[in-house]
Amino acid sequence: MNLSDDSARDRLIYELGNMFTAHLGLEELIPLVISKCREVMDAGGVSVLLLDEERNELYFPYVSEDDPEVARRLIGLRIPAGAGVAGAVLRSGQAEKVDAAQSDCRFYSGVDRKTGVTTRSLLAAPLLTGEARLGVIEAVNPRGGGAFTNADLALLERLALSVGIAIQNARRFGEVKASAEQLQVQIGALRRDLARRDRFAEIIAVSPAMVEVFRLMEGAAFSSIPVLIEGETGTGKELVARGIHRASSRADAPFVAVNCAALPEALLESELFGHRRGAFTGATDDQPGLFRAAKGGVILLDEIGEMPLAMQAKLLRVVQENEVTPIGDTKSSKVDVRVISATNRDLKAALAARAFRQDLYYRLAAFPIRLPPLRERLEDIPFLAVRFLKLASERHHKTLHGFDASAIDLLSHADWVGNVRELQNEIERLVALAADGQTITADHLSPELRLAGVSGGDTAATRAALSPGGEDHASASPSQASSERNTRAATSLQHARAAFEARFISQVLGEHGGNVSHAAVALCVSRVALQKKMKRYRLR
Repeated sequence: MNLSDDSARDRLIYELGNMFTAHLGLEELIPLVISKCREVMDAGGVSVLLLDEERNELYFPYVSEDDPEVARRLIGLRIPAGAGVAGAVLRSGQAEKVDAAQSDCRFYSGVDRKTGVTTRSLLAAPLLTGEARLGVIEAVNPRGGGAFTNADLALLERLALSVGIAIQNARRFGEVKASAEQLQVQIGALRRDLARRDRFAEIIAVSPAMVEVFRLMEGAAFSSIPVLIEGETGTGKELVARGIHRASSRADAPFVAVNCAALPEALLESELFGHRRGAFTGATDDQPGLFRAAKGGVILLDEIGEMPLAMQAKLLRVVQENEVTPIGDTKSSKVDVRVISATNRDLKAALAARAFRQDLYYRLAAFPIRLPPLRERLEDIPFLAVRFLKLASERHHKTLHGFDASAIDLLSHADWVGNVRELQNEIERLVALAADGQTITADHLSPELRLAGVSGGDTAATRAALSPGGEDHASASPSQASSERNTRAATSLQHARAAFEARFISQVLGEHGGNVSHAAVALCVSRVALQKKMKRYRLR
């Protein structure tokens, strides 16, 4: 139907105006408008082409066509912003009617090749809002043959004004909504951050191994390249990442941490990159994702070695291109985020086993930092223990008068398989059990720690030594035992335990002909731990 009188066209503009006021979402509004426009103009197709300023391209997000296959081919098609009649209209800001498109020197034939449709006649009007040029609205091929009329062109121009304003308003509304959603995610991340902060108030270290870590942290803080923090569980990888963030130029922007091992692959992708409403069951609202929530700041990908290979490929694109594509969306968004990764796995071994992508590894490991386990920084243990005791005492509302020498000695020579986290848990436990006003002694420590401190194994001699009045029946004669009881009466418990440990280790070494490896197996300790004790007791 081709309306010929002005009153009928005015009624159409009025109806379309009501549509604009009734809808805010472009996804519902624009398809409805162009479908109505195609019906009124009796056109074969009407399309909205929007300008992608970053790529300087026009693309077809909204299409109404007689042939659904043609519409499918147009969606996602991109053309240079300066190409064709659409490009000329966008530049000039003036609507045009072209009666013989194939004869126009500006005509861009690439769209016809893609769709298989021959464009005969077309109308094009710019979508303008003030100084902004958003794109073009086009109508092609009147159904009855021939060409469009000047009245058709005037109608499309009036329609373009309303469409342009609607698109601009919807974009602003979308920006406000996205900003609110981003703020909501940031608030959630900050709340999680505050919940974790009381585990460590600061990095405490004096050991040479940690001095080197501090040096690397300073270098990382003054750079923007990705950082990979490697270390055993409980060594403080997230603490180091936060330290780098606080010392960097991004300190005022968000720090967002996500545990890649804690979420299944589908949820991890949505958590990181976001999703559009309706992208999957339960997706009732648009979500920006943590990458966009961390805008201008840092995202920590903890346990990156546990990320599935399929997700690694998607993350690689984000790291390479600095853009994310939410699930259910076709348009990517630029992000300004620094990526810090952390892992307790040997990623080089994972590379060899094809469990981790080589290209992603070299992207993430541009600045590697290895955190030493606690057994390699024994000098730090007394300082950490005192700090954890203070924090735990405050939480439990107790006044405790520090550690005595026996407790510090045992803490300083334990293996700490769980590293700093295990040490903190040990202090938390003993504070809960200690009475207000006490000094922490070796007897407050867990039985496992005391057993390990005496011999490294659960032997009958060890249990006897830890029991009240226990004696060394394994290696002492009655006269020696009597002498040792007198000695123990005159020496501290700490010295007695040390003496027993030295004798016990010496005895086991003798039984194995001085072979350290065999003795370590018999004592149920590592070879390194045994060598340290031998050095301590001057047994070599």
